[in-house]
Amino acid sequence: MSEVSDAHDDRTISRRALLALMAAAAAGGGAPGAGASAIVERAIPSSGERIPAVGLGTWRTFDVGGAAAERDPLRDVLKQFVALGGRVIDSSPMYGAAEGVVGDLAAELTVQDKLFLATKVWTRGRAAGVAQMDESMRRLRTTRMDLMQIHNLVDWHTHLATLRERKQQGRIRYLGITHYTASSYDELERVLRGEAVDFVQVNYSLGERDAERRILPLARERGVAVLVNRPFSEGNLFSRVRGQALPAWAAEIGCESWAQIFLKWILAHPAVTCVIPATSRPQHLADNMRAGAGALPDAAMRERMAAAVAR
Repeated sequence: MSEVSDAHDDRTISRRALLALMAAAAAGGGAPGAGASAIVERAIPSSGERIPAVGLGTWRTFDVGGAAAERDPLRDVLKQFVALGGRVIDSSPMYGAAEGVVGDLAAELTVQDKLFLATKVWTRGRAAGVAQMDESMRRLRTTRMDLMQIHNLVDWHTHLATLRERKQQGRIRYLGITHYTASSYDELERVLRGEAVDFVQVNYSLGERDAERRILPLARERGVAVLVNRPFSEGNLFSRVRGQALPAWAAEIGCESWAQIFLKWILAHPAVTCVIPATSRPQHLADNMRAGAGALPDAAMRERMAAAVAR
């Protein structure tokens, strides 16, 4: 799963900063400290290829119908995402219509070649897996998937063999595994130790820190890129700080909202390659992307950030 942030409106971003981000997106370029060139990039360990450290999830938010009222905001989100330097979009067949919506909007905006598309296989059996992966590629309108992941480790022995074949054939560029609950870390750890994968996607946030004790250090040791889902702990982090003013120290790392604090805390971990918050609102997209620019907190600042939301 990825993170849904739309239900939480107690995120604030200064009007000045928001207007700067909107202007950069509309121009297709970037303003100093706010545009595409300012977003930090991280290397994928298995290849050295660099990707922006803030991506876009699609769980729930892109699962919409064909009506203009439903798709227009998402078109704006995708347009701004690309204009502000975003590339990594994560989806899954589990997310309803999300894959098809991403594919349709990317085609309308002619931005397919600017995206790093990641999706998942979420079924059992080789034949069913192959059929599902083919359908995902059709929906996303691509002949080569950047990243194909095994969703929540479902039938991973079977699908990993298929993914390796497809990578060798050039049909996918990278392969990975995912989960979103700490209760599954034992199995996730076994796969990371015993198999060669390019990516692991895992839940990690100020509200769910289990991954930093086992999965993140292991991924770094094994040279595996890390995608972070649930960066807002399913919205729980916003509930913790509701009504609280932004701390004065937030300015020291360029944060103008709680969302930026939550995301920058994650990005400061050296094992994290990319965080994928989901949204269907352009203003939240601009806010999230801002977290990928400017200074990141050091260890001492990360502790202050953690203390601010501890309950």
